[in-house]
Amino acid sequence: MSAADGQADAVPLTKHDFEALARFRFGIRRYLRFSEETVRGQGLTPQQYQLLLALKGFPEREWATVRELAERLQLRHHSVVELVNRAQKQGLVQRAAHPGDARAVRVLLTEDGDQILARLSALHRDELRRMDLALTLPRWHDDWSESSSAP
Repeated sequence: MSAADGQADAVPLTKHDFEALARFRFGIRRYLRFSEETVRGQGLTPQQYQLLLALKGFPEREWATVRELAERLQLRHHSVVELVNRAQKQGLVQRAAHPGDARAVRVLLTEDGDQILARLSALHRDELRRMDLALTLPRWHDDWSESSSAP
């Protein structure tokens, strides 16, 4: 389906396409299961790990507002407020005044949050390296047939 109009492309999928899509979906689910189990084993919820990662990985700065985090995490504002509250109680994040907007609050990682995130992210990186083939984007039948017919 096209993201813009919700319509499927005219070229039908082949058996190879279905196999590639199923293999990719399986790889995603396997990775997510690994992630959920690994994070829980360290005493965090998957959402807390995602929050810490969104903060550390926020472009060009070491903090984000709740509104920005809601966008990054694809959650509602009030859900992120609760997530930040729980993470703050665990000493993973802290709130600070926003220098340019009195209505906004900056959310920052604490040293403990940064250390836990570094440990968990290294484990995630290593798992992604092991799963390299399973998470390779599918090559669609119409893509490879067009490229194979090129001179």
